[in-house]
Amino acid sequence: MIPHQWGPPCNNECTHKYSALMQIPWRVFCKKGCDADGETWEECLEECNEICYKDPVLKDQQWSACIDRSPGVERYSEECFHACVSGCGYKFDKPPDIADKVRPNRPPKPPPVPKPASPLVESKATAEDILGTSA
Repeated sequence: MIPHQWGPPCNNECTHKYSALMQIPWRVFCKKGCDADGETWEECLEECNEICYKDPVLKDQQWSACIDRSPGVERYSEECFHACVSGCGYKFDKPPDIADKVRPNRPPKPPPVPKPASPLVESKATAEDILGTSA
């Protein structure tokens, strides 16, 4: 048996797409998309949402999100999601451009709170103050 025949075709696609050393975590999440239990494309995408984004583990207990095993950092969660969706795409024979257009099913982030502007303080330096200082 040749090494590329050791795993299912979907997993081999993930290994090929995420072959760089720094992409190993994304390869793992791509393979999770390949191995997802969902019977449809939509169910697979929902599993990617669950895998890649931190949510409370215990219902109505926001603090329990800290024990969720998803990546956590927003940028990592997005990369995880796109890798997982790639795996779903390989599993369900979706063209890469379809998988690339999928966005996570997450509530929109609240707009940033503007910081209040600090009042400008006028400097009342006189010529004597400036000339009287030494370097």
